[in-house]
Amino acid sequence: MTPDVRAVSPCELLPRHVAIVMDGNGRWAQRRSLTRTAGHREGAKAVRRIVEACSERGIEVLTLFAFSSENWRRPRPEVELLMNLFLTTLRREIRRLDVANVRLRFIGDRSAFAATLQEYIAKAEQRTVANTGLTLVIAANYGGRWDITQASRRVAEAAAAGRLQPGEITADLLHRYTCLADLPEPDLFIRTGGEQRISNFLLWQLAYTELYFTDRLWPDFDGEALDAACAAFASRQRRFGQTSEQVAGVADA
Repeated sequence: MTPDVRAVSPCELLPRHVAIVMDGNGRWAQRRSLTRTAGHREGAKAVRRIVEACSERGIEVLTLFAFSSENWRRPRPEVELLMNLFLTTLRREIRRLDVANVRLRFIGDRSAFAATLQEYIAKAEQRTVANTGLTLVIAANYGGRWDITQASRRVAEAAAAGRLQPGEITADLLHRYTCLADLPEPDLFIRTGGEQRISNFLLWQLAYTELYFTDRLWPDFDGEALDAACAAFASRQRRFGQTSEQVAGVADA
């Protein structure tokens, strides 16, 4: 779990792992006197653009916050719309993703979803499991606190069963039970829509992630906007608790 300590030079424009909170579908629609449904549909089109842009640029992992564990609090018609759009988009895009060599994964508590959606999620993961291009992670019915809680529960179960001792529980061990343990931690977090908060997204994994906030609403986010975020990422020095001089020494070694 310990991050690689290195400086980011101007030529290293690309993070390995980008995580995005896709915010602003509703406001995009309201500004155009459209329904929120129209905004969510345009947001789905933006997902396709950014998946293609990340694949073209050689980014290894893209994690998208599609539906949070708190989103169930929204009006029921909107939740039903989002669930239907989720399934429809998955059915429509899975072949395209497979042909593009994208590996699709889902994180979150999928037990709350309808059986049909759960089955299709499993089929989509299985269909793309051998793909070697971009790993696209969809966080659905996901929350960072839920992730840490389920990891802690599994560690406690292992301790209760005698498979480990309390003294063996470390941050690295707990990390192995979190949802993205087998993937590089996010280098760059992007939130669209002008809000500047994490909203219970990847709380464990974002410990050393560079944060980037933009006023652009999600349906308007495109490859150019992604490049701007990556350029901002490349301009920063990632110190991971060290001094600038220490990191410069590592980079020069």
